[in-house]
Amino acid sequence: MLLSLVLVAGAVAGGLALHKSSADSDQAIASPKTSGPPEIDETARAAGVNKVLLRRAQAVQRNNEQEFLQDVDPANKTLRQRQTLLFENLRQFGFATLQYEQLQEQFDQRLVDKYGPSTYLVGVVMRYQIKGIDPQPVRTMLGYTFTQKSDGSWLLVSDSDMDHLLPRGSHQEAWDLGQILVKRAPRVLIVVEHNQTKLANNLAAKAVSAVQAVSKAWPGGWTGSGVVIALDDKIVRGADYTVPKNAEDALAMATWVYRTLPGEVTAMGERADSYVVINPRNRDKVDARTLAHEFTHVATAPYGAYAPRWLVEGAATYVEFLPMAGEENLALDKYRKEVQTKYLAKAKGLPADNVFFKDSDSSYPMSWLAVDYLFRHFGGVEVGTLYQEMASLGSTQAERNRIMLEHLNLTEGRLFLALKKEAGI
Repeated sequence: MLLSLVLVAGAVAGGLALHKSSADSDQAIASPKTSGPPEIDETARAAGVNKVLLRRAQAVQRNNEQEFLQDVDPANKTLRQRQTLLFENLRQFGFATLQYEQLQEQFDQRLVDKYGPSTYLVGVVMRYQIKGIDPQPVRTMLGYTFTQKSDGSWLLVSDSDMDHLLPRGSHQEAWDLGQILVKRAPRVLIVVEHNQTKLANNLAAKAVSAVQAVSKAWPGGWTGSGVVIALDDKIVRGADYTVPKNAEDALAMATWVYRTLPGEVTAMGERADSYVVINPRNRDKVDARTLAHEFTHVATAPYGAYAPRWLVEGAATYVEFLPMAGEENLALDKYRKEVQTKYLAKAKGLPADNVFFKDSDSSYPMSWLAVDYLFRHFGGVEVGTLYQEMASLGSTQAERNRIMLEHLNLTEGRLFLALKKEAGI
């Protein structure tokens, strides 16, 4: 008997994007500085803060907690505790590379009043590559507040003053959210609460199976890795499980990991990868098939953001439903007929992007039906190539039609009619 459909929401980014400064080529996360103490030597300040950032990055690589905390305000016990925990979390990931880069200063008079005239509020990019996980260096956002000491060096006095400005989806990483446990398995990295060893082992086994399934099923193969984050927090990276629809229905989300952040090169940012974030409410429902669905999103994330939602979710569901080691085979012939009768017969077209998740009960099976048709009639190589071009170039309906005609001699409308014809509807 066919297992029930797993509803999995797609990747999200959102939030405040980066903007180029009008004065120079530096990047900013909000409006450029408009006022502030004119007596500051900005070149010297940048050099001084760079020393702090370099020291912190090297401290993580060297496993030197004292060095990591050297430039953290010794009078702020809460900040030091938070930074100590951050260090302990970061050390578990095993970074192949780690750097911190200053962006543009942000001026806030309230912070100057609080910390003094040398206050320096600045956006910081954390550029990192997790060994064996990230195929290339990726970027996430921080906001730090520094003040200058009497000897001219710089002190970190806050790590949260800019949080409300940072872009959703490229901030609030797993290492920022309390004490965690990181577990590795072949091509897999799992993040759970520090006392959840059993959950980590369970998810690792499922994730390994899912990685193998996607590697075998996706056209051309997939050689990437899967990150699974299963914390108690309801907002992690781009996943927000406080939203009622997500909280109730979603099992997991593949959240974008950026090669360039939103606004640096493109408005949406350039994807490098995705990390999967599990809904804490539905954690017990996640199985290897759920993760195979999400890892298909991970495998296709580097292609781009423009593929139609029916193709994105249809491809992920197609892989999710294929025979998988350790999982019961699904009765796909029977399910195909059920989808044709229950959904296709009533539909007027393929699921549209703007209503896809609103009508998710029908959108997912209809999308699976469409992609299943493409694989059966055109083969995996053609579907994989189609997906890559749609994701990279399909920003308008005209472009989507052009790409589909080139590869399939079909538009989305003609594909829908072909589905109805095959079903005898």
